[in-house]
Amino acid sequence: MGSSRLPGKMLADLGGVSTLALLLRRVRQATSLDDVIVATTENSADDALAAAAEAEGARVFRGSEDDVLARVVGAQRMMNSDLIVELNGDCPLIDPAIIDRAVARYNEGNCDLVTTTARQTYPPGMDVQVFSRAALEWVEENIDDPAVREHVSLYFYEHPERYRIANLDAPDDLSDPELRLLLDYDQDLQVLRAVHGGLTAAHGDAYRLADILSWLDANASVREINRNCVERAART
Repeated sequence: MGSSRLPGKMLADLGGVSTLALLLRRVRQATSLDDVIVATTENSADDALAAAAEAEGARVFRGSEDDVLARVVGAQRMMNSDLIVELNGDCPLIDPAIIDRAVARYNEGNCDLVTTTARQTYPPGMDVQVFSRAALEWVEENIDDPAVREHVSLYFYEHPERYRIANLDAPDDLSDPELRLLLDYDQDLQVLRAVHGGLTAAHGDAYRLADILSWLDANASVREINRNCVERAART
């Protein structure tokens, strides 16, 4: 809730539903997941977020605001997970079919990390990472680098000699890496409200990325609203 660029964004109204509620409802449509847990902070400002998650039937783990790595590991230990599917709170339009595709790729083997972001082909906002809890626990127990503690999976990407990284490329009809479907700025909020509002009448909360791209083809001006927004790098 304490986002510096868009405070309160996780409970922002996307058109009759909060960011968090929409994210949870869409994630639960993925058939490959056993359960969902929200890993938030112990700060009182996040009491409302924890309550909202529980109201949606999600389990909640609360930990350090700064040590995100320890928080995520703690959440997975609470779940007794073997496999972690990490999803960011700023991706409320995540397509559950992409989640299932990422898990399936991991289960094929010959990789330690499956990601949509090592080479961006899906629109940012369709971000999924899959890796083992054992791998993440090793990083949490052995690496004190502040950037790694903040950016949970950063160590995997910075050590390709140690970890086999499989990038999940979008099929041609879903490839649109210049389209922002993230929620970090007010302009992003405008885009997500427009997209959700444009699709919910026909699809409820079950629309897919193909539906989003089709709607944006017919409403091209919406793409321009947040085109100039950029993400900060994990390291500067």
